[in-house]
Amino acid sequence: MSEAQTGGVPVAALKRHAEVSELVEEARLRYYVLDQPTVSDAQFDGWFKELLALEEAHPSLRTPDSPTQKVGAPVSGDFAEAVHLNRMESLDNAFNDADLAAWTARAERLAEGEPGPYLCELKIDGVAIALVYRDGKLERGATRGDGRTGDDVTANVRTIKGVPHRLHGDDVPSLVEVRGEVYIPVEDFKKFNEQLVEQGKPPFANPRNSAAGTLRQKDSRITAQRPLRMLVHGIGIWEGATEPRAQSDVYDRLREFGLPVSDLYKVVPGLDGVGEFIEYYREHRHDPPYEIDGVVVKIDDFRTQRELGSTSRSPRWAIAFKYPPEEVNTKLLDIQVGVGRTGRVTPYAVMEPVLVAGSTVERATLHNAAVVAKKGVLIGDTVVLRKAGEVIPEILSPVTALRDGSEREFVMPTRCPECGTELAYEKVGDADLRCPNARSCPAQIRERLYFAAGRRAFDIDGLGYVAATALTQPLPPQEPVVRTEADLFDLTLDQLIPIRSVVRDQDSGLPKIDPKTGEQKVVSFFSNLDGEPSANARVLIEELDRAKQVSLAQLLVALSIRHVGPPTARDLAGAMRSIEAIMNASEEELAAVAGIGPRVAATIKEWFEVDWHREIIERWRAAGVRMEDEPAPEKGPQILEGMTFVVTGTLEGYTRDSAADAISDRGGKVASSVSKKTSFLIAGENAGSKYDKAVSLGVPILDGAGFEVLLNEGPKAAAGHAITPQP
Repeated sequence: MSEAQTGGVPVAALKRHAEVSELVEEARLRYYVLDQPTVSDAQFDGWFKELLALEEAHPSLRTPDSPTQKVGAPVSGDFAEAVHLNRMESLDNAFNDADLAAWTARAERLAEGEPGPYLCELKIDGVAIALVYRDGKLERGATRGDGRTGDDVTANVRTIKGVPHRLHGDDVPSLVEVRGEVYIPVEDFKKFNEQLVEQGKPPFANPRNSAAGTLRQKDSRITAQRPLRMLVHGIGIWEGATEPRAQSDVYDRLREFGLPVSDLYKVVPGLDGVGEFIEYYREHRHDPPYEIDGVVVKIDDFRTQRELGSTSRSPRWAIAFKYPPEEVNTKLLDIQVGVGRTGRVTPYAVMEPVLVAGSTVERATLHNAAVVAKKGVLIGDTVVLRKAGEVIPEILSPVTALRDGSEREFVMPTRCPECGTELAYEKVGDADLRCPNARSCPAQIRERLYFAAGRRAFDIDGLGYVAATALTQPLPPQEPVVRTEADLFDLTLDQLIPIRSVVRDQDSGLPKIDPKTGEQKVVSFFSNLDGEPSANARVLIEELDRAKQVSLAQLLVALSIRHVGPPTARDLAGAMRSIEAIMNASEEELAAVAGIGPRVAATIKEWFEVDWHREIIERWRAAGVRMEDEPAPEKGPQILEGMTFVVTGTLEGYTRDSAADAISDRGGKVASSVSKKTSFLIAGENAGSKYDKAVSLGVPILDGAGFEVLLNEGPKAAAGHAITPQP
């Protein structure tokens, strides 16, 4: 076929447009009608953008039958058809600042000036719905369908908690159609999916899929038993009452009528405010109780909306700014297990590598065998993978519609995959199996060694995960140079040079595979091509010598005693001042230390009674590791007594530990997490989730300057310097 025969469109472009159109239509059918999505939102958006680009380059492809000119999908046929009083449209998408700026420029051109103010609200990942109220009474509820005709789901809508059957208040319209989203809250969705798996039923892929399936139940009694909710975000018809002048005015009126309207919106005068709202919820994406995938920006004034009008499928006065996808679909190739420093054996998903939330992911924790069963995933499934920012990747659910019968169940091993010891529960009722071979399991030694080198312990720059693996698990026939933590400070350059080892994943401890060769990745970490010590080797030896002088609290953390993290270690070190005193203390004496208590005291006493634990301490002592702190200084005024603080971020002039010591010296207690009982959060540069938690709980926040006031003048003076940011 020549280009003349195709209207000037290259054959390749015509063929690709047809292929992608078919993919988009199939995806829409499964998403909107069958409630069995088989591709991620990211994949769908990619196809849709490709169609738009093809049609931009070849306008003759933009026909009325093109998916880019349609809204939603045809009605399912399982319900009576409902013709919408006004066409329900779909929003165009912006994926970056340039897209948003282009939309604004078009709006300014059409409106012949600045079209603001703008109303910004959250884009709920739910099911579009239209409710018709006549004379204040709920007459009909219908899905969007193809924008003109939807499914009549009135009986099911009547069961949704928070949706009034009759509007109340003054000046209620004689006829009003309201539009909104039906959704299932995130926590309710998790519980619901677990119940389905327990009943032997396939779980839903995500909350939106679950809400859609629930809304289309033929038996409304089933719908009533499920946790559907709704939020209203617009109108299609408004007759017989004072007409609102703006979108924000509508929300005030609808709320007065008793309809569920979100409080998480904001009217801003210009694009700077729009950008701030988008960036705030980019960082706080998981604060709302429902899933969101972006922000909807609307021109607030109704007269301007009418001037701008709509395209064949979308309003020109609104746009959806979509955040990068946090969920994608990928193949679950296998489920293997990793062993942690306490012996806990954790199943890990091994997947086809996939890009999500800005990084390539090929591993995800599955926690324990019970979690695998709850999620209902089988080896060989296509799965929904989620990675929210820096959060560890998580498999949400299988895509059961893609199963072909070749999938198989995961069976938890009965023996440690790294040392062969029979696995056991530490006590009755535990969820996690553990390897009891703490002394010589190479995986546990590797993990404890890496932990001991961490910032809160010995803080050894040259001993990262690759180095810890090389020292404890070199390639055969080489023997490990570190068989126990006791060997750490006896290392020499001559021992390091010959070592080669397999590279392991830091999260799971599983060997990494070279995608080019299919073989395990191998590294010579401590030597160069000439067989001379590498910079890594020399740094490690230097760092080991420096690490001998760390504080007693850091030494205690490095020992990996259960329940003894940095705060507990500081309490213990402050009270006892030496490892000898801690070793010889009774349980009662340990429990009397502030912040310890009977349970932790028993664990500490038990740890020091193990002979090979004592050997670690004696070997380190012999190598020159400092085992005690200087005598406690005279206590100054205890101006922070009875108060609890959390330290986060980077404070000028302080390390995290020295800031904690300054608080402790004044009688205050330092905790690791923010709660309602926290007196102040001390927040330096790059404060993260603890800052957000403090804001949500109303905990006062002090920056570096405020911290100095706290230390020198006390909490009353510091209160005047507290930061109380608002979303």
